Amino acid sequence: MQFKIKNWHLILTLSAIILTIRFNLLINTFLLLYSLIKFLILKPSFAFEQLNFPTADSVISLLLILVIPTLSLIKKESLSILTRKINLTSTIIILLMFFSFMAPLFANSNPNFQKDLSVTKLLPPFSSVRVIHLKTKDNSNNKLNEYINLKNEVVKRSFNDNIILADSVADGENFIYYQNGSAFKLAKSKIMMENGKPLITTKYFLLGTDELGRDIYSRLIYGARISLLVGLGSVIISLFLGMFLGFLAGYPGGIIDSALNRMTDMFLAFPVIFLIILILALFGNSLISVIIVLGFSGWMSLFKIVRGEVISLKNKDYFISAKLIGLSKTKLLFKEVMPVILAPIIVNLVFQYANVILAEAALSYLGLGTGSLYPSWGAMIEAGQNYLSQAWWMIFFPGLILFLTLYTANNIGKELNIYFNPRVNL
Repeated sequence: MQFKIKNWHLILTLSAIILTIRFNLLINTFLLLYSLIKFLILKPSFAFEQLNFPTADSVISLLLILVIPTLSLIKKESLSILTRKINLTSTIIILLMFFSFMAPLFANSNPNFQKDLSVTKLLPPFSSVRVIHLKTKDNSNNKLNEYINLKNEVVKRSFNDNIILADSVADGENFIYYQNGSAFKLAKSKIMMENGKPLITTKYFLLGTDELGRDIYSRLIYGARISLLVGLGSVIISLFLGMFLGFLAGYPGGIIDSALNRMTDMFLAFPVIFLIILILALFGNSLISVIIVLGFSGWMSLFKIVRGEVISLKNKDYFISAKLIGLSKTKLLFKEVMPVILAPIIVNLVFQYANVILAEAALSYLGLGTGSLYPSWGAMIEAGQNYLSQAWWMIFFPGLILFLTLYTANNIGKELNIYFNPRVNL
């Protein structure tokens, strides 16, 4: 499936859509950045205390939405990938990259936000609820409170005491809001007013909510981050392990080669998923532990590739000459071996990346993934199976995006394999 527009056109279009839809959020982020810089000059200790990860995440997302389109325009001729016509695979890649790097701009709320479960539980796609904004305890206009209010607008929280979610409201002599068929009275003195009227907004749930009233769309966006991060970290670990052990086995040969080769065969014969589950059950599941365990369980195929290529190369004349002139083992690996085995390594890593994403989803499905602090597609699918007859969207959307991600990764691997080995396509 081919489109007539180019990759950098798609990047600019997505950026323009974000700038239009999230204009108020972007302006508030600019103001937040300005306030942080001002406090850094006047009150350095306060500024550093406020510069936590969620704040930095929002600011970095703002800078990326400005830098990426600019670079795509400046470098569109020098970077061949920006001048190619797009297809379904490249479109999904660009969307996943945007979702991962700029999640605070795409997501409507914190992925773990829960409030008024009787109103938000198991809402279908394209649902909406009414949001009643309450007055804060301290309404003074000092600079600190202005900064805190601005930060609350930019950095989405997992809970908010200053709002009430309702199915509907009735504004008369007595302000009444309805939750799951029950009516509740609320004094107007507690409600934030705007132009003499109670401040009531609408919150939309594009893909519905789960059993805890959390927004499925926001959880999918932040879940993309986790899946891609786990995949990248694990693949890097597998790359270094496979290359190092493969060179260590293939270069000297002998007993070291036999021992490492037998160990690799043992790992390949033994179902790795049981080893992963055992290690995570013993040492606990967290983001770092999942990355390390998946990285240590995926180096075997890369080991076989590197070992085989090193064995075939070490008897070549140019390799023997390089060794005779005094090149160290490290230089032999990176200057003589790497250029030859780079193509099969890249293809292997792309397929390995897809396998790691699937493995992370499977572990999260079994409750051994990155834990409850981070949203995961596998955990969302596991939760959705318990409500399949009531809320099909809980399992459909995470399953769909997981399928598209795996399809894209495997498709890239096939295209790279054909690119590096043209005879494969004959």
